[in-house]
Amino acid sequence: MIKIANAPCSWGALEFDLEEKSEEIGFEQVLDEIKETGYVGTELGDWGFMPTAPELLKSEIEKRNLDLLGAFVPVGLADESNHKSGITAALKVAELMYKAGFKKAFIVLADDNAAVPHRTKNAGRIQPSMGLSKKQWETFAKGAENIAKVVKETFGMRTVFHHHCAGYVETPKEVKKLLKLTDPKLLGLCLDMGHYAFGGGDPVEALKLYEDRIWHIHFKDFDPNAAALSKKSNGDYFDAIKRGVFCELGKGVVNFKVIVDLLNKQNYDGWIVVEQDILPGMGNPKGCAQANRDYIKTLGL
Repeated sequence: MIKIANAPCSWGALEFDLEEKSEEIGFEQVLDEIKETGYVGTELGDWGFMPTAPELLKSEIEKRNLDLLGAFVPVGLADESNHKSGITAALKVAELMYKAGFKKAFIVLADDNAAVPHRTKNAGRIQPSMGLSKKQWETFAKGAENIAKVVKETFGMRTVFHHHCAGYVETPKEVKKLLKLTDPKLLGLCLDMGHYAFGGGDPVEALKLYEDRIWHIHFKDFDPNAAALSKKSNGDYFDAIKRGVFCELGKGVVNFKVIVDLLNKQNYDGWIVVEQDILPGMGNPKGCAQANRDYIKTLGL
């Protein structure tokens, strides 16, 4: 049975170093509003956003009858010198979730998005010349695989890779390349509909191509008009977010009806996490969360 969650990034709690972080909504309000708008789970958010003591985290999640299903871990995998600290970070997060009792939660591994200026500047319009070299690809894949291996061996928990705009794995070709270079038994795919579309792909095709590798799903819509306006003004990834490139579900171009039909045919029984990335202080997160949950109900979920 497919279960529907939301995540702190929909309230502006992003895993980036931003000046606006001072305006973040507290975790208690985020969890309350996730519950109040009809979701049954959440992801952890940036380290330190939610309690980092296992017993306290468990209490806060369970007293709202929610589940904790994963945590985003960004690592600059193209640089081998980051691999050791990446393993440490992933194990720290995995240990917290494990000790809090959420032993089926995923490590949602990603590149250290927005850390490379030319990828951040050209998000949504990446050219092949902006990609990794053969050696860098080998390093990147090895790092991702090793993190997944250590997490599995230490805690028995699975790792999925989250392709992401403003990172080194953004375009459909880059997603395909990483999956080809990594062990399908160790590293799954977190398919994010909005990032895949913003990166130039069709999420429906990705679902068909990578059915066996997709262990976790993010529902995010994509507004090409906002992307075009950002491109016209030579805006970067954060400019696109400010313009609403990740709009409410059903208001962009991602075909969620076809996606849900396909997921049902594939007997997908994992989590779908709604993520409507906003910057701290933007918009009306609770209102959007409710609208997104109401929209998903029209799809039969």
